[in-house]
Amino acid sequence: MAVPQMAMAAVGIVTGVVGMFKASSDKKKAEAAAHRMEQKIQEFENNRQEVINPYAGVESVADMASDLSSEMSNPFASLGVATQAAEIQMEQTDIALANTLDTLMATGASAGGATALAQAAAQSKKGVAASIETQETANEKARAQGEQNLQAQQIAEKRRVQGINISEEQRVQEAEAKGSIFEFEKQETRDVMSLNRMAGQEAQARQDIASANSAFGAALGGVAGAAMGGMASMGGGGGKKPSSPWEQSDPSLFGGN
Repeated sequence: MAVPQMAMAAVGIVTGVVGMFKASSDKKKAEAAAHRMEQKIQEFENNRQEVINPYAGVESVADMASDLSSEMSNPFASLGVATQAAEIQMEQTDIALANTLDTLMATGASAGGATALAQAAAQSKKGVAASIETQETANEKARAQGEQNLQAQQIAEKRRVQGINISEEQRVQEAEAKGSIFEFEKQETRDVMSLNRMAGQEAQARQDIASANSAFGAALGGVAGAAMGGMASMGGGGGKKPSSPWEQSDPSLFGGN
C-alpha cells in the first residue's frame, strides 16, 4: 500500500515544483511588463504637450484707432466781407455819371437836373453794392457749408473703415484663440485615452504578478503537502523507518529484513 502513496506523493511534488517554476516565470514576465509600462507612462508624461494660454498672442488693436481731429477745420472761419464787387460796380456807376454830366453840360441842362441825377446815381450805387454783397456772401456760405459737409462725410467714412478693421482684427484673434483651445483639448483627450490604456495594461501586469505569487504559494504548499504525505506513508509500516520510498517498498534493497 505504501508504493501507490509514494507514487502519488512524488507526482504531487513534481507537479508542485513545475507549478512553482511556472509561477516564478509568469511573475518575472509580469514584472517586466509592469516595468515596461511604468517606463512608457513616465516617458509619455514627460513628452506631453505643455499647457497653453490660447490668448497669449492676442494683441491690442488700439493703435488701429487714430485721432481724426487734425483733419477737421472750420470752413466758415475764412468768410470775408464781399467788397471788391461793390467797388467795381461803384466805379462803373461813377463813370456812367460822369458821362451823363458831360452830356448835360454839353446840352446846357440846368444845375437842378444835374443834382437830381447825382442823387439817383448814389442811390443806384447803394442798391447795386448791396445786391452784389448779398450774392457773394450767400455763395461764400454755400461753399463753406459744402466743405463742412464733405469733411463730415470723409471723417465718418474713415471712422467706419477703422471700426471694420478693428472688429475684423478682434474676430481673427478670437478665432485663433478658439482654434488653439480646440487643438489643445483634442490632443489632451487623446493623451488621456492613451494614458488610461497604458495604466490599464500596467494594472493588469500588477495583477498578473499577484496571481503569480498566489500560484507560487499554492504550488509550494502542494509540494510541502505531498512531501509530508510521502513521509507519513513511509513511517506507517513500523520497525526501521525507510529512508526513501524505494526502501519502503523493498527494504531488503537497503539492508532491511
